Amino acid sequence: MKFKDYPYERPNLETIKKEFTDAIRILKEARFAEEQIAAVERINQVRNNFQTMAVLCNIRAEIDTTDEFYDAEQNFFDENRPLYADYVNEYSRALYESPFKKELTEKFGNQLFALIEANLKSFSSEIIEDLQEENKLVSEYRRLAASAKIPFDGKINNLSQMGPYHISSDRNIRREAEKATMGFFAENEAKFDEIYDKLVKVRTRMAKKLGFENYIPMGYLRLGRTDYDAEMVATYRNQVARDLVPVAKEIIEAKGKRLGIKDLKSYDLGIDFASGNPKPVGDRDYLVESALKMYTEMSKETGEFFKFMVDHELMDLEAKKGKAGGGFCTYIAAYRSPFIFSNFNGTSVDVVVLTHEAGHAFQVYCSRDYEVPEYVWPTLEACEVHSMSMEFFAWPWMELFFGNDADRYRYLHLAGTITFIPYGVLVDHFQHEVYANPEMTPAERKATWRRLEKLYLPYKVYENEFLEKGNFWLRQSHIFSTAFYYIDYTLAQVAAQQYWIKDQKNHQEAWESYLRLCKEGGSKSFLELLEVAGLDNPFLDGTVKKVADKVREFLDGFDQSKLV
Repeated sequence: MKFKDYPYERPNLETIKKEFTDAIRILKEARFAEEQIAAVERINQVRNNFQTMAVLCNIRAEIDTTDEFYDAEQNFFDENRPLYADYVNEYSRALYESPFKKELTEKFGNQLFALIEANLKSFSSEIIEDLQEENKLVSEYRRLAASAKIPFDGKINNLSQMGPYHISSDRNIRREAEKATMGFFAENEAKFDEIYDKLVKVRTRMAKKLGFENYIPMGYLRLGRTDYDAEMVATYRNQVARDLVPVAKEIIEAKGKRLGIKDLKSYDLGIDFASGNPKPVGDRDYLVESALKMYTEMSKETGEFFKFMVDHELMDLEAKKGKAGGGFCTYIAAYRSPFIFSNFNGTSVDVVVLTHEAGHAFQVYCSRDYEVPEYVWPTLEACEVHSMSMEFFAWPWMELFFGNDADRYRYLHLAGTITFIPYGVLVDHFQHEVYANPEMTPAERKATWRRLEKLYLPYKVYENEFLEKGNFWLRQSHIFSTAFYYIDYTLAQVAAQQYWIKDQKNHQEAWESYLRLCKEGGSKSFLELLEVAGLDNPFLDGTVKKVADKVREFLDGFDQSKLV
């Protein structure tokens, strides 16, 4: 069966409620551990079926945001997912309080109960209406961002379609593209501000109801962070500011010299070479065919995985009218199918999608045999280790995608992993400031963003007055959709850079470690998974510097004659 034939049916909440009620009764009345285990296995099927329909709805609503049927179905999930979460919460509480917890832990592992504990602390039926409001606000943001119709170059473009203009070799085009893109956000500034203001307030209200001082600890628990906290993240951010921002600044200065631009501006930061950034040498079909060749040669496991993706048409890749922006990978449990969503626009990002999102998809394909839904995916920061590391494991095949530009892509990719981390840390620091001070006005939030931008991105200089006021973050969807998620990309990047280092020394050992990590799924916490993989803990002082020094050494020794 191909994805387009996967049937969708709105879940029956009454039937689901009865299933959970029956399971809870068994958990409370069971005389033997085996009875509880059978109840857990049954409810796992119910949960997988609900998630399957929610994911199918979300994918199809994102592919066509104008589809009235799936828009209405998405509204159904926005409204009812918190009710469903309440069922899960009550069931989880009964499971957590089981007199057979020892036997259940032996059967299902410690991590399930650690995640349940985090969920019990961060959810209660008294916040259901708040969660419904949060869902609606996030959907409102996505619809607003997807509604962009930007007149440029004689065409009407959405945000994804503006991508190639931001990396044009013509500086004037880059300048005007930034102006046009941010013009959309300026026109809708009040609406974006209103949505975010409401999100901050509803999240803070939820936290207060549950007894937290502010939303920060609740946000961490909602992300399943069971073995690190905000203090450890702050220590990590300090490492980045001290040990990595100077390296990023050197990379940007070298870029300016290559481009022959003495006064680099924000609209110059997206381009790396005077002749233009490397572009894929083929269209969507060519890239997918090349990816199939790459994954077939990479390993038996990756070849089997990607053939499955192609045969079942589990990728929607091209940018098109009415399609939501961005890219993601998700999982359709009932069909044991990963799904990749993206917006190809003819830039190197298209290849990143086929490596990054495919890394997510490969991991979930490797761990799809776990019966416990929580173990199919790990927590989000661990998820990003798989995706970012796959980008590096794909390096030997870059000639397939870029031809003679492959080395320039490798330089651009590795340098980009350094310059990205300070931005990711900035996004995180900004959110900590916002949720620690939820009464900030929109203007105060923007001033905070600009202040932190100068700390982490000291080389970012604006001509655009709207951006100078601190509005760039309005286009960062994660800030709206999933508070505190974005730091996960940077933590994972430090881990992925370690895989790059390992791969230079001994490919077989590096690949075996990566495969082992993928197969663990979410059965362990983030720091436990790093231990399984033999990767250094990014929260320990010195880890960031060790990785940054290795990357800097490689970039400094790169053949500069190739970087024209």
